Amino acid sequence: MSSRGADRKIDYIEFNVADIARSKAFYGSAFGWTFTDYGPQYCEFQDGRLTGGFTTTAPVRAQGGPLIILFADELEEILARVEAAGGTVVQPIFDFPGGRRFHFTDPDGYELAVWSDR
Repeated sequence: MSSRGADRKIDYIEFNVADIARSKAFYGSAFGWTFTDYGPQYCEFQDGRLTGGFTTTAPVRAQGGPLIILFADELEEILARVEAAGGTVVQPIFDFPGGRRFHFTDPDGYELAVWSDR
């Protein structure tokens, strides 16, 4: 059985993390995500459009892989929230065709980006 409209679309993203509470604090503070706990080794997050999870059942592998890019209406505001929540900006805001973005690492070392329209 499949969900109507979900065929061949990214449905879920899962992060292996060292500390679920720390990840919840970071992403909740920086982006306002909400969470549902499913035991001590798993937590689901909701960003309002996509769901995913944090798990401690496998080692953190923050290097390589696809770049997850979030959208923000106010790029400078989100950059400040990322830093205040404990993230590290690894590439300051820069222009690219179609918008602007910055890259940061979360407390586990995962690199993500945030973009905005010009």
